[in-house]
Amino acid sequence: MSAPSAEERRHLVEQILASVDPRLAPGLREAVARPGPSPLPGSSQTVVLAGHRSAGKSRLLPMVARMLARPGLDLDAHLERLHGRPLRRWVAEAPQEFRAAERRALQGLPAGGLVAVGGGFLSHHPDALTGLFTLVVPICFDTYRERLLTDRTRPRLRADMSLEEELSAVFHEREVLHARVPTVALEDFLRGCLAPEVPL
Repeated sequence: MSAPSAEERRHLVEQILASVDPRLAPGLREAVARPGPSPLPGSSQTVVLAGHRSAGKSRLLPMVARMLARPGLDLDAHLERLHGRPLRRWVAEAPQEFRAAERRALQGLPAGGLVAVGGGFLSHHPDALTGLFTLVVPICFDTYRERLLTDRTRPRLRADMSLEEELSAVFHEREVLHARVPTVALEDFLRGCLAPEVPL
C-alpha cells in the first residue's frame, strides 16, 4: 500500500472529521487548524485505535489505514474468527476469559500494524499499550448513550443495573481510567498528518 499524497491526506482528514461524534466534530476541526503537538507513529510502531464503545473505531479504521498505508485489523472481529465464539455471548458468559483473550491477541500481533481494539481495552489493559501509539477516538457521553440505547447488539456489562445506570457508570468510570493512560488525541494526530513533507 503506497503512502497517500498531501492532497489525499487532506481528503482523509476531512473524511475522518466527518465520521467522528458530530457533537465533537466542530471543536476537533478547530483544534486541527491550531498550532499544537502533531505526533505520528514510527514505521515499526503498532498503532492502536482505542476509546469507548460506539466511538467509531471500526468506522475510522479503514481511513486511518489508508492514511498510514498499513492494513488495519479489528481486534473484536479477529477474536470472533479466531475462537469461533460470538463476542456478545462471550463477554456476558465469561468476561475474564474474554479479557485475557483480547490481551493475548493484541500481544500476538506483529509490530508495526494498525488495530482497533474494543471499548474496554484501554481501561482493562493499559500496560499492554506501553510503547504503542494509542490513538483515542473521542465521543461525548450524550452520543455514547444515544448510540448504545439504539444498538442492542452490544453486550451488557452490568446486568444488575438498568441500562441507563450501566451506561452512565461505565462511561464515567472508564473516562477516569482512560485519563491515566498515555495516549494521542485524534486532533493532534490529524494535525501531524496535514504537516507538509510528512513521511507517513
